[in-house]
Amino acid sequence: MLRTQAPTNPNFLQMARTPKSAGARKASAKESVEPVAAEPVAPASDHEEFPQHTLKLELSFNVYPAGRYGHEDCGLTVDDVLGMYRNMLLQRRFEERAAQMYGKQKIAGFLHLYIGQEAVSTGSAYAIRVGHDSVITAYRDHGIGLALGMSANECMAEMFGKVGGCSKGKGGSMHFFSAAKRMFGGHGIVGAHIPVAVGIGFAHKYKGDGGLCLGFYGDGAAGQGSIHEAMNLAGLYDVPVIFVLENNQYAMGTAVHRAFAETEFTRHAVGYDMPASLVHGMDVFAMCKAVQDHAKLAREGKASLLEVRTYRYRGHSMSDPQKYRTKEELDKKKDEDPILRLKAYILERNMASVEHLDAMDEDVKDEVMASVDFSEASPAPALDDIYDDIYAESNYPYLA
Repeated sequence: MLRTQAPTNPNFLQMARTPKSAGARKASAKESVEPVAAEPVAPASDHEEFPQHTLKLELSFNVYPAGRYGHEDCGLTVDDVLGMYRNMLLQRRFEERAAQMYGKQKIAGFLHLYIGQEAVSTGSAYAIRVGHDSVITAYRDHGIGLALGMSANECMAEMFGKVGGCSKGKGGSMHFFSAAKRMFGGHGIVGAHIPVAVGIGFAHKYKGDGGLCLGFYGDGAAGQGSIHEAMNLAGLYDVPVIFVLENNQYAMGTAVHRAFAETEFTRHAVGYDMPASLVHGMDVFAMCKAVQDHAKLAREGKASLLEVRTYRYRGHSMSDPQKYRTKEELDKKKDEDPILRLKAYILERNMASVEHLDAMDEDVKDEVMASVDFSEASPAPALDDIYDDIYAESNYPYLA
């Protein structure tokens, strides 16, 4: 395939001018015109010969199943493993408390919980350079923010709509941001943030800083045209981006097999000349290893796709009656719980005692409860702040 490499020169967008050939030039009165043999035309691509019979395509994708990898395969220490466990507990307890606060009308608007998907966020965070690499996601963003090291206080206060929040209370549940962690959202429009992910990845490439961008999106967004346009550009320009498709199987309430003609999402990568892998998203080490491997590809200038098969235990949002799945299916999936899986791993290897892990859980619960108190005490944004952080110009020239 003919590949186009984007130059690093700032003038790379200027179009090259192609002079007309002598044969195509209009003859002047002083020139004699002689017959010129036709020059051979260069092929438009390196596929010079048209196939006479059939086209054959062989596909293979790496698979990262549960139970295959341990912490040593990911280069993690025992302290790292315990840190993973605490962070996953923090995400779970934070969201359970958020659901309670939503019921008390302390949190308004939408609330999309990440419960069940904690291995995806945590495994990813431990596989990248937090604060150097970039991350962007859709509206189910609480778990990813906490996994990157955002505090429970700034996250809970944001959902309360208070100035102590990570977006000063103006974004809410769907719009977590952190410049320090290079967390670029939290976006509510399905699939619209993935072109931004490619833009952020291109910025890393353009600066030559060795960074990459993780772009998370769900199975429901996988059919959005903007995502495929972005993937095409990433494949064409060798952008250091990893497309992380969190396939929790039901989108807003429609099973994958009812919405997609091709349900093996890894195959989407073929059309954009990029590698893809399939990951068991309920195993934190499988997730960590997969992102580590794909991060290496990104740092070598290769875009890639990770299909992560995971499962959310709660509805799409708090208003979801979940009539599209049975209680028996949900209970069976809870047997694969990523936190319980990691707890069993820790206990089997004597990394910590049951008492130590129980104490850790109590500490996490206290931290989350403290974040609720912090949010209650934090003031609401002042009305005068409504236009702050929107326009660079202080006199708002774009407002009529």
